[in-house]
Amino acid sequence: MFKIILIAVAVILVTIGLVWLIDKFIPSKMKPVLTIALWVLIFFLGYQTFMSVYEPIQFNKIKNNRYKAVIENLIDIRDAQLAHQQVTGKFAPNFDNLVKFLDTAQYTITQRRDSTIIDEELTKRYGGVETTKEITIIDTLGFKSVKDSLFKNSDRYRTMMNVPNTDAQFEMKAGLLEQNEMQIPVFEASVKKKVILHDQNKDLIAQENQVIAVDGVNGDALRVGSMDEVKTNGNWPKTYGDSE
Repeated sequence: MFKIILIAVAVILVTIGLVWLIDKFIPSKMKPVLTIALWVLIFFLGYQTFMSVYEPIQFNKIKNNRYKAVIENLIDIRDAQLAHQQVTGKFAPNFDNLVKFLDTAQYTITQRRDSTIIDEELTKRYGGVETTKEITIIDTLGFKSVKDSLFKNSDRYRTMMNVPNTDAQFEMKAGLLEQNEMQIPVFEASVKKKVILHDQNKDLIAQENQVIAVDGVNGDALRVGSMDEVKTNGNWPKTYGDSE
């Protein structure tokens, strides 16, 4: 982009030079038409130069605002999925199941306490000498709504599947991943950058898809979780929000 700006500035300077030469050497009858044409060209190139700087700046502002809104939803999806996995042992395969789970599911509130009891086996082995052992007792104290724990009085979980500023929904998958001869639950929710930025300059979107940077969202999509790795973090930097 910087190279394009330099070329445009150079062309403007050359054009201004031509205007001066026309004014100095071209016959008076020809001057008005050529001068007007060259000034139109100068203004056009000036506008193009301005837009080459202004448009990427505006694009980044829009991109950052939209990414933040999308990431808020992805964080809600992740929190809901982690709750689903904690209660059921697996992740929800789709949003309908996830929302139904949030509407009805409850956490079990427990209390752990240590206690000492007689170890009957050792007592018999030692000829009736009373022998004790330490155990942990888990008491159930009650239940608490998963929905209230995660979202309090908000019902935003009902719309968390919608990609902000679009008519699209996040793509979500869930399943099992074999690792060390174990089947481990995994999930992934994602949306393509081109969907988030659907009404923006296509060339700038193409550039954004190629981003590889510590402070950027690498790749062509925003996502949380993975179907290929055991992880539940997002692929965005912390400047956009908590990714873990």
